Amino acid sequence: MKLTRNRGALYLQVKNILKDRILHGLYPLHSNFPSEPELADEFNVSRITVRNAIKELVQEGFLETKSGKRTKIIRNEVISGRIKGKRFTELLEERGHKIRTEWIKAALEQNGKTTENYRLFGEQCVRLERIYYLDEVPYIHFTHFLTPEMSEVGIEELNFHSLYELIKEQDIMLMKFQDQFAVEIAPSEIAALLKVKEGTPLLKRLRFSYDENGDLIEYSIGYYNTEIMHYHVDYI
Repeated sequence: MKLTRNRGALYLQVKNILKDRILHGLYPLHSNFPSEPELADEFNVSRITVRNAIKELVQEGFLETKSGKRTKIIRNEVISGRIKGKRFTELLEERGHKIRTEWIKAALEQNGKTTENYRLFGEQCVRLERIYYLDEVPYIHFTHFLTPEMSEVGIEELNFHSLYELIKEQDIMLMKFQDQFAVEIAPSEIAALLKVKEGTPLLKRLRFSYDENGDLIEYSIGYYNTEIMHYHVDYI
């Protein structure tokens, strides 16, 4: 993964990406965090840069470091005055998988263009799309619908920051989440992106995210190819 200095300090860029992975459940809670050499190779930066990023995550309470032992993930939710949210995606049951996220769309769209999704936000909303790759195989497709206040969000910002952190920067605090699950045939364009045959049943997750006033801020639709790996949640 290539970083660029015009996006700010490299260690902060690394920290934001790693924090996003933690919040999205890509590193299981209480598991060993990737080593400094592994991360330095992945991001093509020095070990000092990685070490400074890890220090930031330790200070924020996401990681724990002990002399002579591997760094561990000790928290994967944003709490204590930040976004009070749950994990965005499932925790992986097994270690050793490579996860990659690709944002494929960010646009402000008008109501009436497609479905009732837009009517949740009035005349227009922000539509974001991304794909999660598991070991370089398309695994999950997400479509996020957000309030028009998030219209400044672009692909570049999403590549370097957590979506929930960007929501927080708009002075919006997410306080309540509701998930709904179903099994459904994915639309043909999503089936093509996930490289599954048309007509294949997929796990579908709907998420409704509300602020402290009870207003809907985010509505997302996720399609999971559970033939690759089952959806997994740890309750602790």
